[in-house]
Amino acid sequence: MSTQQNAPLPEGWLVEGYRILDLLAKGGFSFVYRARDREGKTVAIKEYLPHTLARREEGDIEPEILPDCERAFLFGLKCFFEEGRSLARINHPNVIRVLNFFRANQTVYMVMQYEEGRTLLQYVRQKKGGLRESFIRAMGLRVLSGLREVHTHKLLHLDLKPANIYLRRNGDPVLIDFGSARQSLSSDQEWVRTMFTPGYAPPEQLSGKREDIGPWTDLYSFGATLYTCVTGQAPPRAEARQEKDDLAQRLEPYREHYTPELIDLIVDLMQLDPEKRPQSAYAVQKVLSAYVPFLVAATEYRSLMPSLPEGAER
Repeated sequence: MSTQQNAPLPEGWLVEGYRILDLLAKGGFSFVYRARDREGKTVAIKEYLPHTLARREEGDIEPEILPDCERAFLFGLKCFFEEGRSLARINHPNVIRVLNFFRANQTVYMVMQYEEGRTLLQYVRQKKGGLRESFIRAMGLRVLSGLREVHTHKLLHLDLKPANIYLRRNGDPVLIDFGSARQSLSSDQEWVRTMFTPGYAPPEQLSGKREDIGPWTDLYSFGATLYTCVTGQAPPRAEARQEKDDLAQRLEPYREHYTPELIDLIVDLMQLDPEKRPQSAYAVQKVLSAYVPFLVAATEYRSLMPSLPEGAER
């Protein structure tokens, strides 16, 4: 398989009425561009182009599928298209809005609402961890609200982490990068083992067994995200914890700065046994909102997240 980095579409290129402005992000699975639609509105466009399955040289527009990779490329393309179809049905303030999806240039594109702000990971790094509990709770409740909507539509995120939670300028979080959201909770859907981020993925996701995966899988990742908000560090990997689980001991020093309820919730969410975790986003919402002094109004919540300077864009 190729390890060569593919070339993005050139700036100014027109694809199905969308003008490419610049490259926002790239990964092993896709490119994300900032673009302008026919009405002049700025949007984000995600292009399916896994570098292990296809190659695109500088100056080319259509990718070349690598030898013996056509079946995998086409199946991934189909899943990506279905992902766009599924996410387009979700209209929730804490889930990235999919506006359109289409085929062009021998691949698939997903058009999303363009957001300005920064990722939760960038915010954690700026603050070097130790985020205020009031912010963690308020942000977490909104993330869980979006996650509930995703699960209601029989989808899973499967890569929830601080880098995939985007904070708008007013501080409101948005779930982004649903590269794995094509995975359905319906038993009649074909299962694809997805890419995941070590530390944020629970044991059942590492094994890749379809029957073990469910909403509780995303909730482990949510707990790992809270762990990073508290400690400023990446969580210990699940495979290492299976040999020696010292998660509770790692969190013990932070009980001086956070309520026992929050620390205990993180430990519960990151249980290695899926059956010992909360089983629904709603159940976690009830726990996170139970400590009344930390419930904050929208105006107070926004004040917890300083406005970004002009020009700080996604």
